[in-house]
Amino acid sequence: MRHAYLIIAHGEFAVLELLVRCLDDVRNDIYIHFDRKVQELPKLSTRHAGLFILPRRIDVRWGDVSMVDTELELFAEAYRQASGYSYYHLLSGVDLPLKSQDYIHEFFATHAGAEFVGYYWGRDLEVSIDRKVRRRHLFARDFKGSGFVFQLKRLLRFLWLRTQIATGLRRYQDIEFKKGTQWVSLTHEFVGYMLERREELLRLYRQSFCSDEIFVQTLLWHSPMRERIFDVVLEGRGCMREIGWRDNVLADYTRADRPMLLSSNGLWARKFNSQDMDFLLELMDELKVLPK
Repeated sequence: MRHAYLIIAHGEFAVLELLVRCLDDVRNDIYIHFDRKVQELPKLSTRHAGLFILPRRIDVRWGDVSMVDTELELFAEAYRQASGYSYYHLLSGVDLPLKSQDYIHEFFATHAGAEFVGYYWGRDLEVSIDRKVRRRHLFARDFKGSGFVFQLKRLLRFLWLRTQIATGLRRYQDIEFKKGTQWVSLTHEFVGYMLERREELLRLYRQSFCSDEIFVQTLLWHSPMRERIFDVVLEGRGCMREIGWRDNVLADYTRADRPMLLSSNGLWARKFNSQDMDFLLELMDELKVLPK
């Protein structure tokens, strides 16, 4: 079984370098997308895994469909490079593994054919979906920024959103959307199914908000592969990732989280920063995930 690791990177390159070291296994190929805004790329190398830097660099904007475009570009690049990988794992450049490559490959061999996608079932699910995809968001590339033009776009977007709410204007009312974390592990079959619908997906989620948390979950839910979802109830177990949400804020893991990370059943964790690299190196050593 060969695995493709697809990494979205934009900073914290010391963590990214450590992640690549942990994934450097002859059974893996690593694909990295660097945000177009990154001016100087880090120097990365592997001894055993294939390492591919995507030539097409997208200007990724938070909350915008450009994140969906980036994910699809990674999947497409890996999909066309080989006869096929058993699994495609989407990670960020600030993720780290909690298990060795031997463990991870054995785990996916045991559960071959399952789709590892986390689904969120919180009480605010329908409200969130209604706001993020059923309403149109003007100037979706500019959810974050500063200056007069940004503030003007923000005001216009707010007024148009309030108008839609006041008039009950919604789109896509015939689609049952689903939501969850964007970090997934997918089979070759489903990746092919998804890429066949690439342009349709990009059109569907134009003028949406944070659709990277919605498009895979929705597509898989309505696909012939729905019955293969590994765990549809627990979001974290569904994607086999430990994600550090605290009071609805994604926090960086620190030394205080060490006991939890050491005992986690997750295969990867996010997110980390480079402020205490000694801790990260010690943690990877304790977890025995660095190749010898």
